[in-house]
Amino acid sequence: MRCVAGVDPGTRATGYGLVALDGNRLVAIAHGVVQTRSQDPLAARLDRIYRELLAIFREHGPSEVSVETIFHARNARSALTLGHARGAVLLAAEHSGLPVVEYTPMQVKNAVVGYGRASKHQVQEMVRRLLSLRGGLAPDAADALAVAICHLHTSRTLEAAARGGP
Repeated sequence: MRCVAGVDPGTRATGYGLVALDGNRLVAIAHGVVQTRSQDPLAARLDRIYRELLAIFREHGPSEVSVETIFHARNARSALTLGHARGAVLLAAEHSGLPVVEYTPMQVKNAVVGYGRASKHQVQEMVRRLLSLRGGLAPDAADALAVAICHLHTSRTLEAAARGGP
């Protein structure tokens, strides 16, 4: 089974989700949120994100990491802070020897819901259905699972096209 880690970076909450492809079936391996405290210094928050993701990658052994790109932020400071969180994610992937693939939010929504302007709720519901999950699903974890699903769908399509078939 091929396992992909999806990550939705944030300095307060970084969602992660590991999804495996078993034949044509998507299987949720693990998901959750790395929480940090807003009163902690930024460096301490980034260290926590890095260390927890490093441990998650080592525990579950994904073959690659997919990350959502920054598409816009409320202001320059928010974009810069989010960029720091993405840096911690990329460093954890690099130190785990994992290649990283990035997707825009529109690409993720299109791959998971079939509509690039889908709402967060629509994405969350489709993730729940595709992975046969029951119960509550944290929005950041749902977004991370969606990024992993996007990568599995996209890479499978590209591999099929390279072979010259569906």
